[in-house]
Amino acid sequence: MSKIDPELKKKLLRETQTPFKGLRRILWIAFSGSAFLGLLIMFSKIGSGELQQNNLFIQLGACILFPTLLFLDRNKD
Repeated sequence: MSKIDPELKKKLLRETQTPFKGLRRILWIAFSGSAFLGLLIMFSKIGSGELQQNNLFIQLGACILFPTLLFLDRNKD
C-alpha cells in the first residue's frame, strides 16, 4: 500500500482542496484591518466637514466584505 503517514496524507488532501488558505486568511486580516483603519480616519473627518458620502459607502462596504470573506474562509470541521 502507501508508505505515507495517514495524518500527512489527510493534510495534503486538505491542501489540494483549499490551496493557499493560510495566505488568503492573512490577506483577509490585513484588508480588514486596513478597512477599519480607513473607516476610523473617515469618522475623524466628519468633524472637519470634508467627508464625501460615496467614499464612506465604499469604506463601509470594505468593512463588511473583508471580515465576511474571512468568516467564510474558516475551517468547516
